[in-house]
Amino acid sequence: MPGGGGAATPVAAAGRARKVTKEARRQQLIEATIDSLAKRGYAETTLADVAEGAGLSRGIVNFHFESKENLLIATLQFLAEEYTAHVEAALAKAGASAAARLWAVVAADFDRRVCTRRKIAAWCAFWGEAKSRPTYQALCGARDDRFESSVQGLVAELEGTTEAEAAALTLAICAMLEGLWVRLMMDPRLRREEAQAAAVAALVAAFPRHFGPQGPLAAD
Repeated sequence: MPGGGGAATPVAAAGRARKVTKEARRQQLIEATIDSLAKRGYAETTLADVAEGAGLSRGIVNFHFESKENLLIATLQFLAEEYTAHVEAALAKAGASAAARLWAVVAADFDRRVCTRRKIAAWCAFWGEAKSRPTYQALCGARDDRFESSVQGLVAELEGTTEAEAAALTLAICAMLEGLWVRLMMDPRLRREEAQAAAVAALVAAFPRHFGPQGPLAAD
């Protein structure tokens, strides 16, 4: 019956299948780009490398992205959106306590869904190019600004500090987290769990009234 809720027509079903395939192919190419950036770096990554890594033809890469620059922008956008969504999900689960939310943000930063050596290496490749590429700077900067704004709001609520004091503490926390990411990429001996433990130790030292090694203190 026209307009009814029956099964989809073959044409509609085929259209959905093509859409799924297109999205899957794009994601496959983005993942291959992350792999290539981690393995070769920014300058040495080519469309041919990405196609080979994805097990697809160069023509498929050109069809979906048209150029290396478009592919790299899509990859950076994917990484930024993935990270932001991951942190926001962690905040949503943490509850109303500022201590619990700050703890959740730090824990999320080391979750294996976003914190892997290949993804960190890709981030570093983009950070290295951001100064001379406004699009990269905007995408990287938007992610960083959003993260820092969340941390600063939680620090201010937790400590009852002035805006300037909260900004200084936030800068220290974010620099510490970024530094641990770089150490993870550079030092194969360092494990993600060890890096997270170091971040926890810093958090406990900075806010001893609110955190212990196992998490937020009961008073919070």
